[in-house]
Amino acid sequence: MSPEQAATQPTVAPQPPVAPIVEARDVIHHFYGKHGTVTALENFSISVRPGEVLAIVGASGCGKTTFLNMVAGFLRPSAGKILFRGEPVRGIEPLCTMIFQQYALFPWKTVRKNVEFGPQMRGVSRKERTEIADLYLKMVGLVGFENSYPSQLSGGMRQRVALCRALANEPEVMLCDEPFAALDAMTRQVMQGELLRIVDESSKTVIFITHSIDEALIISDRVAVMSARPGRIKRIMQNDLPRPRHVEVQLSDEFLKMKREIWESVEEEVFASIRRQEGT
Repeated sequence: MSPEQAATQPTVAPQPPVAPIVEARDVIHHFYGKHGTVTALENFSISVRPGEVLAIVGASGCGKTTFLNMVAGFLRPSAGKILFRGEPVRGIEPLCTMIFQQYALFPWKTVRKNVEFGPQMRGVSRKERTEIADLYLKMVGLVGFENSYPSQLSGGMRQRVALCRALANEPEVMLCDEPFAALDAMTRQVMQGELLRIVDESSKTVIFITHSIDEALIISDRVAVMSARPGRIKRIMQNDLPRPRHVEVQLSDEFLKMKREIWESVEEEVFASIRRQEGT
């Protein structure tokens, strides 16, 4: 391109960086008990972009769930800040919904009533509650089970109800604390695909805790590896594997390369945690 042609090209203004929807800044958190003080998080900092799926992996006890509880507003940091849309989280944040490993459904309520519970607490009309429940039950393939009770459903179906109930609260951020850990391998893989499809359709931000590196790579846009307690962010990997991430992707050289790198980072922290517990 000649200088004259370059001079006639339109100037494209640079796009401002997207502000994080969730951010931890130099967070420290202590738990106090009869055996002394335990520092769960120390100098913990991370930012989460709107609409992304961030997976967090790390050794048991490294503070993953502590971080989620702070974003939800169940805990407050001993020092540092947890921010939601740039403002400190000072109490339970209704726009950040938790999905637990245990289904946490009301056993005495039907599937529909479980999904409608959040909107009902917000004062949503019965007609609108019904429409909201129908929308999400259809989205996860539970049409026909509206009047069933949790005890009548399989584990995978119960977790779909839990997803529906979370979505019915119209959160901006879904906080997932190993939600598929109790499922068998095949159901777990189906639910991973369901979660990604729902996220794509609803544009939610997801922070997903898992002990499975495979699961982290299947669902995430980025993978954060935490150090052993006290938890810090050890490294963050961008995950550009093509979607949908079926078996073919999981057998690819790039998938296996990323899995190996993450495992090497996690393995160091697992051994550090074991040595600490043994007092060596």
